[in-house]
Parts: sequence; structure tokens; C-alpha cells
Amino acid sequence: MLKKLLLLFLLVLPTIVFAQTALTGNIFDNENRTNLLQGVAVKNLSNKSFVLTDKDGHFAIAAKVGDLISFGMAGFETDTVYLINLFPRNVYLRVQVTSLNAVNVTAAKISPYLNFKDPNAVAARGVDYSKDRGGLRLNLGYGKYRREQAKLQALIEDEKYQEEINKNFNAEYVKNLIKFEGEDLKNFIAMFRPTVEQVKADRPFNYSFYTVKAYHAWLKLPPSQRKLPPLVKKTN
Repeated sequence: MLKKLLLLFLLVLPTIVFAQTALTGNIFDNENRTNLLQGVAVKNLSNKSFVLTDKDGHFAIAAKVGDLISFGMAGFETDTVYLINLFPRNVYLRVQVTSLNAVNVTAAKISPYLNFKDPNAVAARGVDYSKDRGGLRLNLGYGKYRREQAKLQALIEDEKYQEEINKNFNAEYVKNLIKFEGEDLKNFIAMFRPTVEQVKADRPFNYSFYTVKAYHAWLKLPPSQRKLPPLVKKTN
């Protein structure tokens, strides 16, 4: 009996481990919520994983809490979510419709050779494009789509700079450059970690110069100020 339980545990364990390190779900057409979408690109913008949904609209992608996941497919608006848990989820994509910008004609140059009247010409009948007459009406929050894309691009760019800062301003790098460690090292890194705005404003960013300059600023501080203040606990 014990051997059977052990065997069952070994068979179930990989499934449990995978569930804790992956996001699963199904993707539907938002207009027809019974229509599962095949071939949707599911991207983990945090760890660069990429999968496509199968014929049943199902996906499974490596992920963890805090990752940024995007869902995109030609003809549909891209949706992006920030993971606060790894529960299986259903995703509904909206159809993408293109709206045309109006063009205002303020002036025109007419050839003098065309300045004559056709004696057989008749007045053209006006076309009513009001909603009561049907007509062609294209409408989509294209501005909203562009804003969402801009936010997504900003998140991706911010992530790129955060990765650069992590690579060039870490405990090992600072310790080798200015020769100190322990709690002082942790407090120094927490207090003087360069921001994305600082790194973007001065390209290429000189991490050695910045670190030495920050170290001298840290030395000028009184010992009581060479660390971050403790977090204030909320009371009910």
C-alpha cells in the first residue's frame, strides 16, 4: 500500500510543480464568447517565453506572480495582464477595427483647361450617411489602442533599463569597486540605486563614476542617516 501511495505521489508531483510555475487558460472571441481562438500569441514579457494557443484555444506558458503577459493575434486588439496569481483564466480578445481619419481640404488648384461646363451634366444626388439610412460607419477607440500600446512599450523599455541597472549596480560590483560590505553595503545599494530616468538621461551611463560619486555622498551622511528608515506598520 505504501509503495502504491509513493508511486502515485511521484506521478502527481510534476503536475503540481508545473502548475506552480505556469499560467494556463483559454482564449475566446469577445464578440462570440463560445468561439475559442487558435493561434493566439501568448508572450511572457518578463521571461521572454512564447507559445501559441492550440485548436481548442488553450495555452500553457511558464510564468510566476509579478510577470507581465500579453495576448495578441492579427485582427484582434492586444491584451496585457499583470499576474497577481497563477489561477487558470479565460481571456477575451476584442476584434480590431480600423477607423479612418477625416481629411479637410482647404484649397485646390484647378487646371484652366478644365474650366468648362458639360451641357449634358446633371446635379448629383446627395447621399445620406445618417444612422437612419445605414451607410458606412467605422468606429473603434483607436486612440485607446494606441495609448495601451504606448503603455506596453513603456513597460518593456523600463524593464530593459531595470535589467541593465541590476547587471551593473549590484552587491558584487559595488563591493569590488569601493571595498565595503555587510549591512552598510545593503543600505548603500538600497539608497543610491540609480533610477531609470537617470540612466536614460545620460547614455551610455557611467556606472563606475556614479558609484564612486554616490559613495562619497554616503560618507558625508551622519551614521544615523546611512540607511533607509524602517517601514511604518499600519494599525487598525
